[in-house]
Amino acid sequence: MKDRKETALTVQETPPETQNKQSERKMTIYEYEDKYVHRENRKSARFFVRFFAAVIGIFLLAVLALLSMKAWEIHMYAGIGAAAVSVLAYILLFLVPVVKLFKTGYFITNVNSHSARAAQKHNRELRHQIADKFIDFNASVDGIGWYDDKLVGELAVALHTKNEQNLKETLSKLYAKSVKKTGKDIITKASLKAGMYSALSQSELIDAALVATVNLQLVKDIVFLYGFRPSDAKLVKILWKVISNSLIAYGMGSVNIGNGIVKTMGDIVKSVPILGSAISVLIDSSVQGLTNAVLTAVIGYQTIYYLNKEYKLQDILDGVEIVCNDELEETCEEVELELKKAAKKAARATA
Repeated sequence: MKDRKETALTVQETPPETQNKQSERKMTIYEYEDKYVHRENRKSARFFVRFFAAVIGIFLLAVLALLSMKAWEIHMYAGIGAAAVSVLAYILLFLVPVVKLFKTGYFITNVNSHSARAAQKHNRELRHQIADKFIDFNASVDGIGWYDDKLVGELAVALHTKNEQNLKETLSKLYAKSVKKTGKDIITKASLKAGMYSALSQSELIDAALVATVNLQLVKDIVFLYGFRPSDAKLVKILWKVISNSLIAYGMGSVNIGNGIVKTMGDIVKSVPILGSAISVLIDSSVQGLTNAVLTAVIGYQTIYYLNKEYKLQDILDGVEIVCNDELEETCEEVELELKKAAKKAARATA
């Protein structure tokens, strides 16, 4: 009777927090696979990422070459100058963003029981690289305000003390607060650029090229802000979106939107031909600019969505319990020991 009372007292004295922690069970790698892992061909994703990047590069090169040829037709020196500017523009607007994108690391989250440990180690190292980058950027660049100073200070402490949990929590706070706000500002500025360039441009080819370069620069800026890029499978979708946005911009440029709207404005506009044509140009430019601005904003938010999703998945994966490899190793050792015993017995029997 006394033992029962003591047991009941012990249970009652256990704090609720402790009881909750005791009842908590880590997700196993098999549960993670069932819930979050999807089938994907990494080699195909890697191929298509490079293929779509090459398509964008070839298109931009063709547009720049065409512009240089038109300048050459006007004057030889104008053509040489246009060619030199085109080479510089190609390097800055295409090669630099693409190289930076491909060189940036990404979190590995689509794993199984065999690759989970290696992915956890890779993701941990990438988190440290991101933290280093945020700290260095905040120390070297003044007044830009991309990252919260207080949280970056906490990040530096967590990195120095090797407190992995604090490092993860601080990074999550940065992504939820200052990085999120800065990302929205970057998207707004890029959308305005795409809209203004489209409104000023009177050529569908130039319009499509401008949209492609602005979109590509936007993706590169967001990736730089976050410190990591989407995985190859997600980057394929983003680059395809850049191509489709350019195709839409080209199609918009080849359609007279304004003329159809002007026709509905009645006899007042019809009686003033100059006014009618002016309104038509303005409407074409504004609708085209707004469309390209919206498409640019969509690709920016899509990139952020993929980054946030993969960051959350790597955080979940980091807490997953991977016991299968240990158990397999233990079983193999037991089997090996029994086989050795059996071999010794067989050797003694034949001796």
